[in-house]
Amino acid sequence: MKKSQTVFIAILFIGLMGLPFLGSEYAVDWMTKTLIYGIFALSLELLVGTTGLVCFGQAAFFGIGAYAVVKISADLGAPDAIYLLPISMLLAGLYALFVGALSLRTKGVYFIMVTLAFAQMAYYVIHDTPIGGGTDGIYLYNKPLLFGWSISSSLEFYLFTLGCLFFVFALLGLITHSRFGRALSGIRINELRMRAIGYETYNYKLMAFVISGMIAGLAGYLFAVKDGFVNPELLSWHLSGAVLIMIILGGLGHLRGAFIGAFAFALLEEFFRSEAIFGSFAKYWHLGLGLSIIFCVAFLPRGLFGIPSIWQSKLMGTKNSTLEDQE
Repeated sequence: MKKSQTVFIAILFIGLMGLPFLGSEYAVDWMTKTLIYGIFALSLELLVGTTGLVCFGQAAFFGIGAYAVVKISADLGAPDAIYLLPISMLLAGLYALFVGALSLRTKGVYFIMVTLAFAQMAYYVIHDTPIGGGTDGIYLYNKPLLFGWSISSSLEFYLFTLGCLFFVFALLGLITHSRFGRALSGIRINELRMRAIGYETYNYKLMAFVISGMIAGLAGYLFAVKDGFVNPELLSWHLSGAVLIMIILGGLGHLRGAFIGAFAFALLEEFFRSEAIFGSFAKYWHLGLGLSIIFCVAFLPRGLFGIPSIWQSKLMGTKNSTLEDQE
């Protein structure tokens, strides 16, 4: 892990640990949602930024992780997260294995469309059958415990979510700097060359797809426990598009960029939905959010993560690092 990445994570950890002592309960709740978005964005970053696979069905794994919590909790009373969390991730990973095994036989726009089709299939299974409670969704009546202790207060759950975020950061940091991660980067840059030198690229991509699905399932688990409610919208293509925007907004190819993008997306969404700032125009918050994203894409080709290098270039006359400068 690079020194700059370690410093970023250390500062982020200290800042987020101090937030509950400085911010209101609303700020803690909002930041908890943002941390969950950050985990979700990191899951897709492994596919898009590291491996070069643009998946448009990531919400399916997120939703499966969320629904698994509710369905299993309904049968077991108040289960412990120590086994409910791995089960939720495993179910999301199994669906990712099924989707990946078939969709990775296609490339480019066909891969995007196939992943979208599988996500929509999962959406309609949840939406149109009694499994998912239809449009009304399902409430989570029994929140999971952690080693027998309740984590139902906003502060306790915030700290639990923060721990999950840094676990994912550490895991993906290890993966991207391992031989496996280097192989994924090689596949992104030139898959034909990787195959020519003996790499079974399909297996590498499938493993990355499953890991990404399991991390998305973790985010879905946290989202369901936080809100105590799930509905089919958690599997919709709108959410798949939103998480794709997050990592583009932050800057592809960087774990830090994925988190920054998730934070920026949640902040912009909150800003443009504020009636205190925009009055009645707040109901058109999608317009403001969309224009902001267009602005970022047009003027920040490396996303928000690339702003310091742009300033450095303008002030010192040095060249920007290339997109191949991955973490």
